Amino acid sequence: MDLSIRRDGYLTGHLLVAMPGMSDERFARSVVFLCAHSEEGAMGIVINRELESLTFEELIEQLDLKPGGTRVDLPVQAGGPVETGRGFVLHSVDYRHEGTLVVGEDVALTATVDILRAIAQGEGPRRRILALGYAGWSPGQLEAEIRANGWLNVAADADLVFDPALDEKWERAMAKIGVDARMLSTSGGHA
Repeated sequence: MDLSIRRDGYLTGHLLVAMPGMSDERFARSVVFLCAHSEEGAMGIVINRELESLTFEELIEQLDLKPGGTRVDLPVQAGGPVETGRGFVLHSVDYRHEGTLVVGEDVALTATVDILRAIAQGEGPRRRILALGYAGWSPGQLEAEIRANGWLNVAADADLVFDPALDEKWERAMAKIGVDARMLSTSGGHA
């Protein structure tokens, strides 16, 4: 298990990796990038679940945004079960606009229509994940889920976060912390 938690004890900028026995089916085999984690709770974006019911082209049409001349191939992901009608773009730090939250050295979050307009025009951040909804935890809830063996944490890296191979992210995140997922029990305990 990666123990590189920030000095303040919080996991902002880290990945949460669902344990094989995750009881909440909405998070089974999920990888979540934590955008914020403090004594007030936590907020993150699931980075390995594509929404098959909506394309980027359909989304920009619904928002009445004008696409540029080049087709943008950007999957829309299910970012989590909270505010599923709200869009979030997790992206590289080469794009910054009013409202952009820089989460770490390589990752930022923007939740304004301006970033969608820039992407539709062929501009915007070089690396990006578009997600509808987010994962949220009330104060102490995430810590309790980690203690109950629901999640592992691993330091994030941009290559894993922005990898377009969504089906491989869970295994890659597990491998990054030296865990062979086949060797994990679906039930946890404490010695």
